[in-house]
Amino acid sequence: MKKLTSIIAIATSMATAEVANAQSQYYKKAEQNPYTLVYDGAITKNEKGKVNIHPVKYKLNGIEIAANVYTPANYDASKNYPAVAVAHPNGGIKEQTAGLYAQRLAEAGYITIAADAAYQGASGGEPRHTDKPQFRTEDIRGMADYITQYPGVDAKRLGVLGICGGGGYTLKAAQGDKRFKAVATLSMFNSGEVRRNGFQNSQLNTVQDRLKQASDARAQEAAGGEVKFSGVANITDEEIAKTSTDLYREGYEYYYRTHAHPNSTFLYTTSSLLDLMTWDAAEHMDLIEQPLLMMAGSKSDTKYMTDEAFPKAIHAKNKELFLIDGATHIQTYWKPEYVVQAVNKLVSFYKTNL
Repeated sequence: MKKLTSIIAIATSMATAEVANAQSQYYKKAEQNPYTLVYDGAITKNEKGKVNIHPVKYKLNGIEIAANVYTPANYDASKNYPAVAVAHPNGGIKEQTAGLYAQRLAEAGYITIAADAAYQGASGGEPRHTDKPQFRTEDIRGMADYITQYPGVDAKRLGVLGICGGGGYTLKAAQGDKRFKAVATLSMFNSGEVRRNGFQNSQLNTVQDRLKQASDARAQEAAGGEVKFSGVANITDEEIAKTSTDLYREGYEYYYRTHAHPNSTFLYTTSSLLDLMTWDAAEHMDLIEQPLLMMAGSKSDTKYMTDEAFPKAIHAKNKELFLIDGATHIQTYWKPEYVVQAVNKLVSFYKTNL
């Protein structure tokens, strides 16, 4: 079969000593935090009068989901609080940027939840790293199921925030699930479009070949064979430096170096492409009638996906596209000056619409 190469799938046959040492070094951040959180300013212990974190588990379609619930300072279960579900990026987990934004929103008075997607992170499901849109969308609905039953949550004031791939799945979830009263995305990544067309439409000529590869992978699984994976298992500093796009170069640095976590991976089952490549986050945007906020970095090379989806939300109320000046896609995940801008905008948006 013809070998296909792309920005998205960098072939690395084995982890070098350089990779192993780098991962070991940065995994220490997770090991040093009792909740394995790897973002700056993360909670290290629960204290009275401050934002607290509560690791929880619940079942979703028979799969055990691992999540963190954040409660505001001086939380009182007898009171009513607005809540926000936060969906993590592709390859991400609840201990990274999803947790950062969940904590910052809790600091602003919201009860928040960040959960690992089924088949990923600390959640259950086999085969591992399955990444199908219907599952990721169901994960977001599952967060709504759980958090609306949490003590103190006003189910009539539920918002949702999706980051990167979680943003695309959030748009899809909100199209049908009207429990979400206010919908926000940050650095939205349309997983279906990119898996189908390639990043920035770089693989339009190989769609059928890649669908054949995914079909063959599915057939191999069905026959009891080895599960095939696409994506990046390990990457060297040299390979990172040679990556031409900001999204992937900075993404590799974020996930494999500065914010590395043992549960986070860029891998996904090759057979997942059968679902991903025939799906699109921007389809049926007219079904979103809730207030909609879409945020993207002004220098983000993924901004085109937000630009494509936003105009299609013709029925969304109080619709706004907010640009974070100077930010790239990955910088919105962690860089303080950009996180502050995004959080301030989110707080204003949810305050008005929840």
